[in-house]
Amino acid sequence: RRKFGPLGFNIRYEFNDSDLETSTTMLKMFLDDQPEIPWDSLMYTTGHINYGGRVTDDWDRKCLLTALGVFWNPEILKDDYKFSASGTYFAPKFGNLDSYREYIDNLPIFDSP
Repeated sequence: RRKFGPLGFNIRYEFNDSDLETSTTMLKMFLDDQPEIPWDSLMYTTGHINYGGRVTDDWDRKCLLTALGVFWNPEILKDDYKFSASGTYFAPKFGNLDSYREYIDNLPIFDSP
């Protein structure tokens, strides 16, 4: 969000590092404390509280929740899940550090919004 600013939103929101840190902490807590991934709880805490607490416009909230839905869903656990329609962005398969570096090095230098 920081790179493209308010793109897609009707109002400019000041999301900051504490929003990300809180969301990361909540994710870790949910994953450590629950036997199954609580997708609905993740979406609610991240989309309606941590980030969504700043969002005042209904259409902006819908935009935020739609974007989060790409990441907070059970499909991301499948090997063939892509984060973008282009297929460029995906979670690389489990491997060593060099395989992750290679994946990162092959990502496009310029990305579109």
